[in-house]
Amino acid sequence: VTLARCRMWPLAWLAMASLCLGTLWAVPAKERRKAEKPKADLALYENLDLDNYDLTLDNYGEILDLSNYEELYDYGDLAPKIEVGTLAPRPKDPKTLPDLGATAGTPKPQPRTSPIPPAPIPGQGEWLPSCLLCLCIGTSVYCDDADLEQIPPLPPETTYLYARFNRIGAIRARDFMGMKKLKRIDLSSNSISWADVDAFRLLPSLQELLLPENRLTALPELPRSIVRLDARLNRIPSTGLRPEAFRDLKQLQFLHLSDNQLDFIPVPLPESLRSLHLQNNNIQTMHEDTFCDSQDHGQIRRALEDIRLDGNPINLSLFPNAYFCLPRLPTGRFS
Repeated sequence: VTLARCRMWPLAWLAMASLCLGTLWAVPAKERRKAEKPKADLALYENLDLDNYDLTLDNYGEILDLSNYEELYDYGDLAPKIEVGTLAPRPKDPKTLPDLGATAGTPKPQPRTSPIPPAPIPGQGEWLPSCLLCLCIGTSVYCDDADLEQIPPLPPETTYLYARFNRIGAIRARDFMGMKKLKRIDLSSNSISWADVDAFRLLPSLQELLLPENRLTALPELPRSIVRLDARLNRIPSTGLRPEAFRDLKQLQFLHLSDNQLDFIPVPLPESLRSLHLQNNNIQTMHEDTFCDSQDHGQIRRALEDIRLDGNPINLSLFPNAYFCLPRLPTGRFS
């Protein structure tokens, strides 16, 4: 009997140990996560450098470890809890109650207030309306498609003027008076039929004058600073150009007079010229000295590479000595 009792003691200990282990494993996984949650939270925040915290899209994954996000947070504990009897007490003062007579869908009309006009700028009241009608950005004035009938007064610092697609009919000498910084004037697609002779001549900084698609029958005098003149699609005959109109324009590089009524090439042309467009005119002849000096057979005129004479009744093959100094032959009819 004694021997049998000795053999049963180890079995009893094993049964008790199994019972304890079963009880321990019976604890829900949710409770174990709650027990381990504070330790995990502390470990997470220990890794954050809050002194240099700068959360951006680039370092988002480096600062927050999203791999164990579901383990650290139990969404079951975040469900909102509603407690009955916690509503705010009704205010005792009737004045603080909302006006229930006004419905939310029909707000009370507010008194209309007229817009406050911009404050006048001292000494510049003459051109301020132009910047209300047009768009003034920096030193550029944009008046495209503004239904203008004349050049508006411009700020004295204007550098670029764009007044295309309007109904401007004439350019007066006073329109640009005193505009010493004006570099570009673009009056494309207007109804300009004439311009005062001094409308542009006194502009010391003017480099680009764009007048295509108008009704000009004559060109005004140009300043010596001009680099680009575009007067395509007008009605300018050769008599509408002053004699030797381009001789002294030492900066002129682009001269575009196509689609006009010219009878001859406007010579002499400055050495600075690079592009000459005279297509679709009525040019029938030219001289040997039109482009080159017939007395200097060693002359090379490298700058003038673009000459358009197509659309004219001239046969270019009849004037072979007129092109010997050019790097390229003019574009046109050679037969």
